Amino acid sequence: MLNGGIIGSLLDCHSNWTAAYSLMKQSGLSEPPCTVTADFHVKLRAPTPSGSSVRLVARVKEIGPDRAVISAELFSNANPTGKPTATCTGTFVAVKEGHPAFHRWG
Repeated sequence: MLNGGIIGSLLDCHSNWTAAYSLMKQSGLSEPPCTVTADFHVKLRAPTPSGSSVRLVARVKEIGPDRAVISAELFSNANPTGKPTATCTGTFVAVKEGHPAFHRWG
């Protein structure tokens, strides 16, 4: 089974990129802003087998000039119910130069 840390990482990353892309489109930018996770809440709803593929879906719930609230779901192809095996909601904030996390990975 996938452990909660791996599931949380997948949901956090997918949600963060959803926020960055949505903020980019809203502001008419040519590239996504640097965004960081402000808060993040994961609910593990059913076991997620590690031997099958997963699908992630993320949607914008709220968006402002510099932040977006995202809800996301993780589905396992091995789950016969078709329901998500994990869900999350998080707030992701665009940061500017001078912030300690600004393009830290670049």
